[in-house]
Amino acid sequence: MDEALAKELTVFAVLVASLALFVFGRWRYDVVAISALLALALAGIVPAAEAYKGFGHPAVITVAAVLVLSRALYNSGVVDVIAAWYSRIPDLLTFRVAALSGMTAFLSAFMNNVGAVSRLLPVVVRVSNRSDHPPSRFLMPLAFASLLGGLTTLIGTPPNLIISKFREDELGVPYQMFDFAPVGVAITVAGVAFLALVAWRLIPTRQAPLTLGDTLDVENYMTEVRVPENSRFVGMLLRDIEESANEEVTIAGLLHRGLVYPAPSSFQIIDANDVLIIEADPDDLKTFVDNTGFELEGSRDFQEEIRQSLASGDVSIIEAIAAPESPVLGRTARDLHLHAEYGVNLLGVSRQGQRIIRRLSRIDFRVGDVLLIQGQDEVVQTALPRLGLLPLAQRELRIGQQRRLFFPIAVFTGALLLTSLGLLSVQVSFVSAIAILVVTRFVTLQDAYNAIDWPIIVLLGAMIPVGEALETTGGAARIASTLAGLGAFLPPWAMLGTLLVSTLLLSAIINNAAAVILMAPIGISVAQALGASLDPFLMAVAIGGSSAFLTPIGHQSNTIVMGPGGYHFVDYFIVGLPMVVVIVAVAIPAIMWVWPLGI
Repeated sequence: MDEALAKELTVFAVLVASLALFVFGRWRYDVVAISALLALALAGIVPAAEAYKGFGHPAVITVAAVLVLSRALYNSGVVDVIAAWYSRIPDLLTFRVAALSGMTAFLSAFMNNVGAVSRLLPVVVRVSNRSDHPPSRFLMPLAFASLLGGLTTLIGTPPNLIISKFREDELGVPYQMFDFAPVGVAITVAGVAFLALVAWRLIPTRQAPLTLGDTLDVENYMTEVRVPENSRFVGMLLRDIEESANEEVTIAGLLHRGLVYPAPSSFQIIDANDVLIIEADPDDLKTFVDNTGFELEGSRDFQEEIRQSLASGDVSIIEAIAAPESPVLGRTARDLHLHAEYGVNLLGVSRQGQRIIRRLSRIDFRVGDVLLIQGQDEVVQTALPRLGLLPLAQRELRIGQQRRLFFPIAVFTGALLLTSLGLLSVQVSFVSAIAILVVTRFVTLQDAYNAIDWPIIVLLGAMIPVGEALETTGGAARIASTLAGLGAFLPPWAMLGTLLVSTLLLSAIINNAAAVILMAPIGISVAQALGASLDPFLMAVAIGGSSAFLTPIGHQSNTIVMGPGGYHFVDYFIVGLPMVVVIVAVAIPAIMWVWPLGI
């Protein structure tokens, strides 16, 4: 077999295996990406000296910088100000969805999509509950709008940064900050209109038995309390404790002499060191503990601090949702050693529609679980990103005060202007902005490092050389020549549509950054085979990569709202398919008008 063909087939085999692993989801996508890179390096296709050059790629540096600046904006309180405005929108579904979608799209154009969604999610749920509309009407538009907003600027989403670098490598000039705006804004306006007028009507009404609104108001946490040896309740009946709780606390289970009793009898005699598994919100929990003298379960040497946690200004209770790719998924509090390793305690777990009659330390966490985390303010802020938990409603701790609103926004705006005017490259201007914020202590170094989504960084750094291998071995040209053959009987707009839809379908099952890295070389090769301009084909790949509307696994924003909205997998297809039709119908003519093919 010809050596060049053998290398090409090896790259295809590695890519097919990687795609299968991405879809299967058994391994995290950063592990899959590193494994693919190592396989090609061991095969001699990616030179050892260049195997890790992707980690120094400008797109990787820029993505990391955008994540840090996004955290600075998040901490500044700008999202809270906008969220407060949203709560005053008239109670009409079309107005509410339009305002929510437009606001989310605007925020997502300049900050991390997941950050915008996670911050607005509890606000949206509260507002929807007060208006008697199920959260399912709002949360999918929230997620979809975050994807739309990312289409409008260079920094709106990692695929845009990656596409810009491909253009720079081919033509010597990257895309500027708002080069994506003419097409992106047209798509966003059409998408927001669709969400406001049509999409919410297509969303099946989903009312989970326990919605996120319940957990945010806040109810239905499973919590453990221990009966101390000197308790007045020792030797008394369980109903005596129930009477003391005044029906504000539900005793869902009892750990008595090593056995767990779900829904225990009211006539059960209480022993010292019995553990009650109760349902309560944090406020009722505090009242119950104060009235009974029971101890919140946790590390013994941390017990006194736990008892003070609901009243202390230094110790906070945080409600946080288990995000996709979180290291807590499939593990228990006991496995994670939450207090020993992270300095925090687990006070409760809320899972949609399920009463969890198990010891908290033995509950396997799932995506969408809401965890009641307690610890010192600074420790909690450090632990949540490490655990992959997104903060929802927060008590005592307020991230971002209004007095910190203006300076971070001014620094960020200055970086945008320098980039837009072509005075500095985006990676230089944004890293400079971070340096200013760190020096002025508006962002701590710890906060900056925690803001970076390291699995995404590893994915990008590993997949960039893999994507280049597809191009250098001739694999991209082979795929492109096959697609270019369609040009004999397909019009140019259909070729663009084919590339866009192919990327879109790929992004529905794998990370959108990986999809763009794989499809961009193919788009470039197709353009070259047709003798056309590169720009329309690169734009088609960028839009397809960021249009992951068909599945809940296509983008983190989609996954985050799945549990709180009570959505089923098919709901995304029901709403996402017409959404994709709208996007393709608007994108193709917009691309061809703004970026002529030049054939």
